[in-house]
Amino acid sequence: MAKLQSTFKNMFLSLSIICLTVAVLLAQVNKMTAKPIADAKAMKLQNAISEVVPAFDNDPVAEAYRMADGQGDSLLVYPARKGDEIVGYALSSYSNNGFSGNIQIMIGFDMNDRIVNYAVLQHAETPGLGSKMTEWFKNPEKPSQSILGRDLSQGTLAVSKDGGEVDAITASTITSRAFLEAVNKAYQAYSESREDGYSGASPKNAAEKSNDEAEEIKKEEQSNE
Repeated sequence: MAKLQSTFKNMFLSLSIICLTVAVLLAQVNKMTAKPIADAKAMKLQNAISEVVPAFDNDPVAEAYRMADGQGDSLLVYPARKGDEIVGYALSSYSNNGFSGNIQIMIGFDMNDRIVNYAVLQHAETPGLGSKMTEWFKNPEKPSQSILGRDLSQGTLAVSKDGGEVDAITASTITSRAFLEAVNKAYQAYSESREDGYSGASPKNAAEKSNDEAEEIKKEEQSNE
């Protein structure tokens, strides 16, 4: 077989064929993995919601909507219902003021303004220090640092160094402040939800939303995972 001449045209043709082949292979791999990845993200979201609100029998993700957080932004709210009764709300909240930037949490409230539980969805805080927030604020043996069961209608949360009643993570006050900022932001949106009448028996489901709003919520859910 004759060897191709090492000309610019031949090199360009060879590189083009290689790039095209790689692109096709990558497209196939992406197509094969897209559904499993999407399913895993959906399961992670469902698990986080289940972890932070009382037992429910609806689909909070399908009934999700946005609510203002009182700071010029809005948060995703997931209403949890048992039959026709709202039993709580899970909210996806965040703060950009962590020691290493963005912190994302899922936090749940019952219908008495009390925190049921929380789950940290994403963070880049220092391992062994700020990363302790995943468990620090739910330690039942340390009431001064646990936020579970706290009634936020009595006032927002702050670390003790700022005059609040919550013990900050040891050597991680910045992380603690950011975490509580995300909690307080979620409570504001929760309060707005109740004031706007979403605590009633009629769910605000995906079918009642505009296509644009439903698509926006879907993109937000994916970006938060």
